[in-house]
Amino acid sequence: MTALLADTWWMTHRRLQAFIRQPAFLLITLVQPVIWLFLFGSLFRRVVELPGFGATSYLDYLVPGVVVMNAVSSNMWAGMGTMEEIERGTLNRFLTTPVRRGAIMNANVVEQAVSTTIQSVIIVLLGWWAGAHYPGGIGGVAVLLLASVLLGTIFGAFSNTVGMLVRQRESIIGINVFLLLPLTFLSTVFMAEDLMPGWIQGAASVNPVDWAVRVGRAALGDSPDWGVLASRGGWLLGLAVLTVLLSIRTFRTYQKSV
Repeated sequence: MTALLADTWWMTHRRLQAFIRQPAFLLITLVQPVIWLFLFGSLFRRVVELPGFGATSYLDYLVPGVVVMNAVSSNMWAGMGTMEEIERGTLNRFLTTPVRRGAIMNANVVEQAVSTTIQSVIIVLLGWWAGAHYPGGIGGVAVLLLASVLLGTIFGAFSNTVGMLVRQRESIIGINVFLLLPLTFLSTVFMAEDLMPGWIQGAASVNPVDWAVRVGRAALGDSPDWGVLASRGGWLLGLAVLTVLLSIRTFRTYQKSV
């Protein structure tokens, strides 16, 4: 275990150095969530007046949703980085070293987690600047960040798995385009559950995007809903562990094929 942690640290350090050399990429990926935050925040600000919405400020309601949506959209492209390393031959060269195979995949997950955390903090601060309130305080914001990281881990590990299986950029792009908007709109990111059709409520109940949104909102509220935090948070953690294990197993299969 100690050797695995050490290898993970060095592999993560390598990836973060590349990340630091391209800070513009971090800002570019924030353009879309910022547009969603301010455009939808202004366009639908009066939706809270609908009976049964259950919130007094749409911006307060929207910020956790945008944080979660950004975690999904940014981590879905993790497989493209894996594809690039395969094409360059970098991944194959690591296979000739004594580095633990799990550390190679873990480093990818940790890098994505760092990126997701930074982006989420920026979105939360922009929401606060625009007038959003966070009654849950720093602790509530920390839980929201953790939920976004877990969700990002799920989609990042899934994207890596797909990248190693199909080894085609077009397939990753197609899957991402197919999943992003349906997963977002089949959740409570933009609309309260009580105002949704029954079939969408059913889809949201098994949607990890909705789990993360509910965890974030529950933590940011005046009185945290510990039942939601424990149940949806536990589901997120369990699914994150499963997808990471799946990506490691897929990597070992890839290793045997080269």
